[in-house]
Amino acid sequence: MFRDIEAVLFDLDGTLIDSAPDLGAAADKMRTDRGLESLADDLYRPMAGAGARGMLGVAFGMTADHPDYNAMREEFFANYERRMTQLTYVFDGVTELIVQLCERGLPWGVVTNKSMRFAAPLTRSMPLFATARTVVGGDSTPHAKPHPAPLLEAARQLGVAPQRCVYVGDDERDVVAGLAAGMGTVAAAYGYLGHNADTRQWGAHAHIQTPKELLLLLQ
Repeated sequence: MFRDIEAVLFDLDGTLIDSAPDLGAAADKMRTDRGLESLADDLYRPMAGAGARGMLGVAFGMTADHPDYNAMREEFFANYERRMTQLTYVFDGVTELIVQLCERGLPWGVVTNKSMRFAAPLTRSMPLFATARTVVGGDSTPHAKPHPAPLLEAARQLGVAPQRCVYVGDDERDVVAGLAAGMGTVAAAYGYLGHNADTRQWGAHAHIQTPKELLLLLQ
């Protein structure tokens, strides 16, 4: 489907790694520290892609306009920073996918809305990312996704024209950013997706149900 591709870029959480267990645990600790009952992991998982906003929304029904939101977000960040690799793991098939990309001579990288405060140590700690040629975080450019700036910066770092890149992500903002950057876009339908998400409505060029299906799209 995609021809003359020279690089592949990926979202991080929900696309390459399952970080929902650690994100949920960081938020849930805030509940138990306050004497509230623990919530099931399954309640946190769908909103893991929304980071602190999603986790605090599940844990406390809190939105970003709440007067205590900023303080609660920092507490969540501190909890997450202490434990962000304890339960996080690579999705099945991702390691094989990356090996195949490297064998094909295709450079790859990460473009995430996670701030580099977390994205840098997380990717350094996991063997999967040893061959990643770039990691661009949500604060690496003046704008985060769905703005195309982070994707364009990743392409610049790789020395590849955006039109020769494919971007894979599990959130609509990933597709929006990829399209705006002029890249091929792939919706990872195995990711977090959020509540009632319909990946077919995102406008992506292609959809995959497993990571390794991406290899069939690259010609």
